[in-house]
Amino acid sequence: MRIPLFLCQAVLAVSMLAGGQTAPDNTGTNSRDRESGAITADRQKMDQADQETARRIRRLLVTDKSLSLYAHNAKIVVRDGMVTLRGPVRSEEEKDSVARKAILIAGADKVVNQLEVAPPK
Repeated sequence: MRIPLFLCQAVLAVSMLAGGQTAPDNTGTNSRDRESGAITADRQKMDQADQETARRIRRLLVTDKSLSLYAHNAKIVVRDGMVTLRGPVRSEEEKDSVARKAILIAGADKVVNQLEVAPPK
């Protein structure tokens, strides 16, 4: 059974709140996604191979407990085998770690890393 992405995100948000953590505020970052031509998940194809690539990368991210919630929630957009990573992470090390996980799954020539280091709280 496939679970819709919005439902997975809602479950993650509830579990974060139950654990006393606050959800990252990505309002400013998300506003740029409204630009025409922006690479976003809603503009990716429903290709089964692309979905499987995104799923495998996401699984590596969420199972790595050393990563922050920001990194766990990085946007992973896969289109025709090309992976684009977007959103904030907490450090350059996290940015590199997320990219390495995507490269492990998709290959070095298939990953575009647009992750940004978020300013400290």
